[in-house]
Amino acid sequence: MLGSESQYVQYLFSGLTLGSIYALIALALVVTFNITGIFNLAIGEFVTIGALAAVTLRDVGCPNVLAYILAVIVAGLVGTLMERATINPARKASVLTLIIITIGVSIALRGAALLIWGTHPHTLPAFVHAAPLNFLGAVLIPQSLFVLGLAVVAVGLLFTFFDFTFTGKAVRAAMMNRTAAQLVGINPARLSLFAFTFSGVIAALSGIFITPITTATYDMGFMLGLKGFVAAILGGVTNATGAIIGGVLLGVIEAFAAGTLPSGLKDAIAMIVMIVVLLTRPTGILGER
Repeated sequence: MLGSESQYVQYLFSGLTLGSIYALIALALVVTFNITGIFNLAIGEFVTIGALAAVTLRDVGCPNVLAYILAVIVAGLVGTLMERATINPARKASVLTLIIITIGVSIALRGAALLIWGTHPHTLPAFVHAAPLNFLGAVLIPQSLFVLGLAVVAVGLLFTFFDFTFTGKAVRAAMMNRTAAQLVGINPARLSLFAFTFSGVIAALSGIFITPITTATYDMGFMLGLKGFVAAILGGVTNATGAIIGGVLLGVIEAFAAGTLPSGLKDAIAMIVMIVVLLTRPTGILGER
């Protein structure tokens, strides 16, 4: 293959890896938004908690798998605590107030992460020690396959949960029409708790899977959460499938832009995409017109 062609394949691999993480974060945001009516803008900090908690648990002697499971549980419990301590008591407040509360929680969690883990980067080992794969002249590291696999498995389990469990159907009903769901006896407070716990779990998994590639820092979740939000806007905030498509698409766009444009524009690409979508199709790719 020509060098330029293999370079484009490399951009595609990088974009799919990052896009899978954006898609998972966007999915958590969309589920929370459609159940509670607000965006959990602290979602990025749960990515940080998952990654850094796993680092700490490994450092104190936990086997890798157990450390990762416990880190996910910790992040889920933090999500539960956040909902019970901040969102639930203020559930009758305006949407703007609730969003500001999530921003405040985000700042508090980032500050706590700074105090606990400091500013230096932390690492996690790759899940398997194998040689990179060569495909069409591009290199694909095995950890990227785990990230892609996480996205596929998480989405599959989520849609199975929605389609084949009573709680999942209640969540879908609340996502379609919160008022009608309440009229038939579905408890919105319980679903709100589920949404924030679910957000914590999904975000923590994302952080654990991406850290062997990017390392983990106390502020790693800020940009990931922001780009997950952009992915949700791109796909449509009322559509879970759209969130997945939006995340993958944003990752690919960002990877190609980073490889062909000046490096300083890399993080600006997501903002440009969001502005263009809001101006041309505010409801997103799969959102209703």
